[in-house]
Amino acid sequence: MNYPKNLLQSVVFLDRDGVINRDSPDYIKNWDEFEFLPGSLEAIRHLTLNGFVSIIITNQSAVNRRIMSKQDLETIHEKMKNAVKSCGGEIRDVFFCPHMPEDQCNCRKPKPGLILRAQKVYRIDLRSACMIGDSAKDIECARKAGCALAVLVQTGDWVKAENILKEKNLCPDYVATDLYEASKWIVGLRSLKRPNFVPDERTMPYRIK
Repeated sequence: MNYPKNLLQSVVFLDRDGVINRDSPDYIKNWDEFEFLPGSLEAIRHLTLNGFVSIIITNQSAVNRRIMSKQDLETIHEKMKNAVKSCGGEIRDVFFCPHMPEDQCNCRKPKPGLILRAQKVYRIDLRSACMIGDSAKDIECARKAGCALAVLVQTGDWVKAENILKEKNLCPDYVATDLYEASKWIVGLRSLKRPNFVPDERTMPYRIK
């Protein structure tokens, strides 16, 4: 199979709530409610310094629930990107779905629409891309989009995520304590000089039993 040339390599898709910042059942509605998880700023910096491109992929149904406006959300994301930049990292872009589950859209995770939209905008080679998330939706989204790797972090309800993944006969390629550990694992794959992040038993010790 012939693939287009000059595709963007080494993209890491990041979920937001529960991965970069603390999640809340009441939604993150403004910057005052946004709290970076320990190590998340360092993790994005680590990825950036090692040549990876970070792109946020996030469901934000609070917009269509009219709990917050799209402008409120964009303000949060702008301040988030600025905070990451001040720590030496970079978030290239943020793609979000504002819809509720009943809206039956094509962009709400676990559907792959957001990743596919990002792929189109930036000409991303998904064969070298990784998704990091804290829920089963993130792992399923990565699989449906054709990402090379999917990493589950334990900063969200990862036990629930594991149970859902078992039911769907899916599993992540790696389970990390937090985003920083996930970033170190991904960079470690690069150090092995193995193409397109294809993992083996040394790099992928985790399996859901």
